[in-house]
Amino acid sequence: MLIVQKFGGSSVADAERIRRVAGIIADAHAHGDGPVVVLSARGDTTDTLLENAGEITQSPHRRELDVLLSTGELGSVALMAMQLHSMGLDCVSLSGRQAGIFTDTVHGAARILDISTDRLHRELKAGKIVLVAGFQGVNENDDVTTLGRGGSDTTAVALAAALGASRCEIYSDVDGVYTADPRLVTGARKLDRIDYADMLRLALGGSQVLHSRAVEAAIAGNVELTLLSSFTRRAGTVVSSFAERPPVCGVTRDKAANKISVVGAAVDAQTLAEAVAVLADSGIVVFSGELHDGVCAVTVAPENVLPSLELIHRHFFS
Repeated sequence: MLIVQKFGGSSVADAERIRRVAGIIADAHAHGDGPVVVLSARGDTTDTLLENAGEITQSPHRRELDVLLSTGELGSVALMAMQLHSMGLDCVSLSGRQAGIFTDTVHGAARILDISTDRLHRELKAGKIVLVAGFQGVNENDDVTTLGRGGSDTTAVALAAALGASRCEIYSDVDGVYTADPRLVTGARKLDRIDYADMLRLALGGSQVLHSRAVEAAIAGNVELTLLSSFTRRAGTVVSSFAERPPVCGVTRDKAANKISVVGAAVDAQTLAEAVAVLADSGIVVFSGELHDGVCAVTVAPENVLPSLELIHRHFFS
């Protein structure tokens, strides 16, 4: 059995966290699960690299910016390989190109077109743990490209689909999908499972747990995801296709658009009306409302986004 594991930047931000993640990887290897591991850049590395570019020019060439940004993930896989080697485990770190990830030519927001798995299968057959730099690939000109926001999640899901992995585990600093961001909303509840469709709507509505591109890739490749925390060993949230979906599964915010979305199988015009009424009772003006299949949304003033998120969540989940 083969699994793909992905660890976000906060999970590998320092040496202690790298050692913790190495333990998780070692456990999977001991159970015969491979694994293939995708890593993000450590901590704030990507932001630092963007600042470095800004010190040179305010309009960096897109190709060269992709080359620069890709080094963050390369550093992560190299350091993780060093840690695993120090534990006596055989492993290999690979760039996106070495892992056979081919993309279109859109620098900064490339899409994966194909993955050649020959090198990956060869390394796995040799009994190695394979560490792949996320967020990157190469285009038809053999130029490095980056995948944009959520790119390492997308890398992991695409690799899982290409390799026929039994599942894909996405590790971050949150132990699953909640009915709202637990860092912002009191009483947010963790979900044991969530359907692809609902996860996609939450992602499009602003949820930071999983990027919409990664969800789309999971749907296309029929890849079961498990969202976990690298800081605890608690059970996470399974993202897959389920026959039964809750009437309302979550509330999320789009900070940039000052929008609150309610997602669920039974979300309809009545749901939207209830959300507007709850806010009106607290004196919050709703500028606009939207209703689509399985999701409704309201737009409020910037200062009312967080209070609205709390009120709407309390109404549907109290």
